[in-house]
Amino acid sequence: MPQDPSAEEAERFGASLWELRVPIHAYLARRSPTDADDLLVDVWVAAYTSRHTFDAARGDVRPWLFGVARNVLRAHLRRSRRPATPFRQRDTSGQDWEAVDERLDALSVAPELRAALAQVPPAEREVLLLVAWEGLSPTEAASVLGLRQGTARSRLHRARERLRVAMSERSTDDRTSEGQKGTGREGRR
Repeated sequence: MPQDPSAEEAERFGASLWELRVPIHAYLARRSPTDADDLLVDVWVAAYTSRHTFDAARGDVRPWLFGVARNVLRAHLRRSRRPATPFRQRDTSGQDWEAVDERLDALSVAPELRAALAQVPPAEREVLLLVAWEGLSPTEAASVLGLRQGTARSRLHRARERLRVAMSERSTDDRTSEGQKGTGREGRR
């Protein structure tokens, strides 16, 4: 049985957790916006009480902490018996979604992207969101989800491909409907 870290190690561990408060809160807020603050506290309590399970030899504390956050969130959702809502238009965490949408190249893409994401199977979507939203590497996402690295990379590839296809189909549908609208107007002149 591993021993508890010394007071100095516990302090360093706490500082590492503090540095990750913003990305962990964002992760929780995208999945359960109204409960994110309370869940963040639960994550800190769970992480601190189970800090002896963290193995520094396996790498960075970040994927381990996202795994703790995922477990806390899943337990919360089971207790509340309501699904997570990761695709809300409005984010209550204070994140500037307009800046996010601008990085996607246009505000108008966001609704189509959310709809396309909703079509990606949950297991694949979870890996994709950990990599895209949370900035984890595929290896770190695998660690968070308890998957082999190859499985996570495979799911990420499939999710990206499904998303690419869904977005290109939506783009084609939009161009087709615009063309039909244009033809209808020209016919009336």
